[in-house]
Amino acid sequence: MRDNDEVPYIVIEKDSSSQVGSFVIGALVGAGLALLFAPKSGAETQEDLKEHARRLRGSAEQRMREAQKQLEERLDVAREGVQERVESVKSALDAGREAAREARGELEKKLETSKAAYRAGIDAARETVADGAEDDEDAEAEA
Repeated sequence: MRDNDEVPYIVIEKDSSSQVGSFVIGALVGAGLALLFAPKSGAETQEDLKEHARRLRGSAEQRMREAQKQLEERLDVAREGVQERVESVKSALDAGREAAREARGELEKKLETSKAAYRAGIDAARETVADGAEDDEDAEAEA
């Protein structure tokens, strides 16, 4: 068992060496070595970066032109398709109108034929009635 007289205690130790100083020294040594062993001077590196940026810009412009050309081609194809459909609808509409005109003409001819047959029937009926009346008169006169 623990003795009640024992009180836990905490020990804090402080390290007197600073790590910031080590970092700064390491950074300075690294920068010095980079300058000593760099394959190109600062001006050469800047020129290389500028040339690389120019190439990237040219490539981007070329891709934009190609994309624009493809978009224009697709729009042209779409316009042609729409134009073909419009022409198809127009021709179908014209064909429908022509068929309606022909059907109307045929219907008018049939109507005229029916009217003529009706008139002929009426005329024949009148003649029959008139002939029947004359026959009745002749029969009465003979009687």
